[in-house]
Formats: sequence, C-alpha cells, structure tokens
Amino acid sequence: MRLNSMCISCLVGKQERKISGFSDEDKKTAYMKEITKIIGESDDEASSPYLGYLFNQVYQRYFGALKDYTEIKKEYNAFVLGMEGALYDEILKAEDPLAQAIIYARIGNYIDFGALQHVEKEVFLELFRDEGKNRLDGSVYESFLRDCGSGKRFLLLTDNCGEVVLDKLFIKELEKRFPHLDICVMVRGEEVLNDATMVDAKEVGLCDAAKVIHNGNGIAGTIENMLHGEAKEALEQADVILAKGQANFETLHGCGRNIYYSFLCKCDWFAGRFQVEKNTGMFIRER
Repeated sequence: MRLNSMCISCLVGKQERKISGFSDEDKKTAYMKEITKIIGESDDEASSPYLGYLFNQVYQRYFGALKDYTEIKKEYNAFVLGMEGALYDEILKAEDPLAQAIIYARIGNYIDFGALQHVEKEVFLELFRDEGKNRLDGSVYESFLRDCGSGKRFLLLTDNCGEVVLDKLFIKELEKRFPHLDICVMVRGEEVLNDATMVDAKEVGLCDAAKVIHNGNGIAGTIENMLHGEAKEALEQADVILAKGQANFETLHGCGRNIYYSFLCKCDWFAGRFQVEKNTGMFIRER
C-alpha cells in the first residue's frame, strides 16, 4: 500500500510523542530531522511499517533501547487465555463455527499498541457484543471456503499478542472444516511493539495447534523481499493466505497473491478508505 499524506502526518506525530519525555531539545530536533529525511527520500511504494522499522534504528542510535513490551504482552496473552474456554464454547454453538472463529480472531486485532494510543480492555470486550462491526462479507467468505477446499497449503500471517490466542481457535476450526490443508503460521522474527513472536506463540499454545515459523525480522508487517529461507518458501508456496492486521495489509496489498485480509479499521485513514466506523472488522480479498 502506497504511503499517503495522512499516514505521513501520523508517522511524524508518533515519533514526536515517542521522544517527548526526553529533555535534550537539540537531540530531539536532530532526531526528527532524520525521521523527516527518511520519509522525504523514501520510495513511492514504501509502507508505514517499513518506515517504522527504519525509524527504530535511528531511535536506538539517539536514545537507546526501544520500549520493552514484554510485560504488556504477557498481560494480554494471559487476559485472552482467560477468555479462551468461554469464547470457544460460543464458537462451537454458532451456526457456522469457522465464520465465528474468523470474527473472534479479527476482534483480537484490537490489541494493537502501535495503531492505538490507548488499548482499553473494556473496548475490546465490547467488540464481542457489537454485531454491527462483526460481519463477514458473504461473497468473500464463500470464495475463502472454495479456495480452502481446493488448496493444499494454507498460511496464516499473525499480528498481535493476545490476538494469537483467538488465531489458535480459528486454526482449530479450519482444521476441522478442511483436514486436508497443510497449515503454517508465521509470527515476527524479532520484537516489534506488541506483535506476536515465537515466544508468544509458545506461551499461548499456538505451536501445539499448527506449525509455527517466524519471518526473520522485526518489521510490523510482511515485506516479501525481506523474507528468507523457510518464511519466503511458505509465502511463495501457499495456495491460500490469511493476513491479519492493518500492517500486513499495508505491506502486502497489491502483491497479487491469493491473500485474504482480516483486520479492524483502527485509524482514520482505514476507516475513511472503507467508509466504516472505527474498529469495524474487514474481511477482504487481494484478487
């Protein structure tokens, strides 16, 4: 997805807020100059997640280690694990358990400390009750079912901590509906914000539900030419891909692969693009 003026404004604002607690104004000014230079010299196809990756390298040079999300990730993994049994009961009672599992896993995309200034558990819980924001596009879902039925290799690109608990429930239902599918799950290869890594996958039991690999880098998204080895092979060989979260949409949209995107519209630009209220769930197809 190409960068746009609203995303540029958001990127700059986030960096300013990120350094607001430091007192050395000369260092802060120099930092922001480097940030704006990176944006100004970026390729037209550069995405927000990739620029964020570059910003992090500059930040560490000026201010040291990035914020540690370890405890936040543990908190939200534990929080959603505590809901797992009750939510899976609701999935099993649904008219279409797989569709319900996709919706619940998409709600988990709310737990995003990159897109949101404030992640509130009350808002997260309310989303499970908001039917207006929890619909699936029927034609896209039917296409998804057909592709899963005829395909052999399925790849799930995960996004956030906590959310991966609900991804695990989705995988369970996908395996039931399509037992022939060879399912692979990809997490981040390095720590970035509160995105899920192999540590989180093991913590929530995702590794017990499917084969889990990592993408080899710390970008909050999936950039094809930065994948290598097993991750690159998994993307290239997948017949069906489900990409979770705004960042995976931003880094992959337009690539032409058979990708289904599942995310909540958490920012003004996404809400405006799809003409929906914030936190509305989207399920769309690349092709």
